Amino acid sequence: SYWFSDKIVLKMYHAREVTRSDAPELVQVVEELAGRAELPMPRVYMIANPQPNAFATGRDPQHAAIAVTDGIMRTLTRDELRGVIAHELAHVKHRDILIGTIAATFAGAISMLANMAQWAMIFGGGRSSDREEGGGGIGGLAMMIVAPIAAMLVQMAISRSREFQADEGGAKIAGNPVSRANALGKLETRVEQIPMD
Repeated sequence: SYWFSDKIVLKMYHAREVTRSDAPELVQVVEELAGRAELPMPRVYMIANPQPNAFATGRDPQHAAIAVTDGIMRTLTRDELRGVIAHELAHVKHRDILIGTIAATFAGAISMLANMAQWAMIFGGGRSSDREEGGGGIGGLAMMIVAPIAAMLVQMAISRSREFQADEGGAKIAGNPVSRANALGKLETRVEQIPMD
C-alpha cells in the first residue's frame, strides 16, 4: 500500500496525466498553490467522469499526485477550484495519505486477527479444557465482534480529523476560505444530481 497506492488508485479511476499544454488552467492552479504551500509540484491527472470530484494521493510530497474529474472542472469557477486544490495539497503537506494508509493497515490487521480467532474457535477453540478455565470463549467472542468495529471507528475518527486539518490548511494555502465553502455547496448539489458510479 505504501509504495503503490497512488498507482493503484489512479489506474482504478483510469486517470491520465496531463501537462500544461493539455490542461493549462488546472496545471497553473496546482503549480501556483504548490508554490504557496512550499511543496514540490505534484503530478496532475484528469479523470473522465461527469461527477465532480478531486483527490490527492502519493506516499509523500515528492511522490504526490492530484487528480480531478472533468465534472469538477465544468462545475467550479477558478477560485472555487483553487479552494479544492488547496485542500488536497494540504493533505499532501500533512502526509495524510501515509497516515490514512497506516490506519487502514492497522484496521485491516485487527479485522484479520478477529477473523482468524473466529475460525480458531470454530475448529478447536471450544474444547472442554478451555471451558473449565472460565469464560474464555465468551470474552473471545466479544473481542471478535468489538475489535473490528473499534478499529473501524478509530480509522474513521483519524480520517475525519485529517479532513478538518486539511480544510484549515487549504484555507491558508488558497488565502480565501470563502471559495472553498462556495465549492462545497456547489459540489454537494452536483453530486446529488450525478451520483458516483
